[in-house]
Amino acid sequence: MKETTKQKSSHKVANFLEEKSLHKKDFAEMIGVTLSYVYNLIDETIPFSTRSTTLERIATVMGISPEEFIEYKIPQEPILVDETTEMLRNAIVEKQMDIVTFLKSFPRKKRIYIVDILRGALPIPIDYKELKMIGSTLGLSDDEVYDMWEKRMKQVLESSGMNIYSNSELINEMFNCAKRYLL
Repeated sequence: MKETTKQKSSHKVANFLEEKSLHKKDFAEMIGVTLSYVYNLIDETIPFSTRSTTLERIATVMGISPEEFIEYKIPQEPILVDETTEMLRNAIVEKQMDIVTFLKSFPRKKRIYIVDILRGALPIPIDYKELKMIGSTLGLSDDEVYDMWEKRMKQVLESSGMNIYSNSELINEMFNCAKRYLL
């Protein structure tokens, strides 16, 4: 059995930033905090965050589980990891892209939004163009993006009270029409 050593959370983050050559400013934007906050965390000027949202964002960017931080407690937000979020995560793994490289391919202001999707705080978008932008970053085909979008749309319809099984003819026609239009 592999023996693991407990590393201070601040050292874990500092080592990660160094390994990935990730600037502290970029990291701060990805996790939704100020640059001075990141410096203070790493320098141990302030105690490491115990806020679950911040720890989950840090863990998501680092590609680790939030439980790897001793400060992590029970999440305060509901986790929305569903089939479509898993499809997105799997696509990142299959394309052998690390999270930081994936996040850097988006405009700075969009990165925290993508982090929140990956950590399960937000669902993947239902806006096809938005989802297509995410998919093209991963090199997904139009069919793969469409499949992800269709699954997400079915989730939205079901959660809004539509029985997609008893309305299967309507649903099939609707998605056939959408597929012809989008692809």
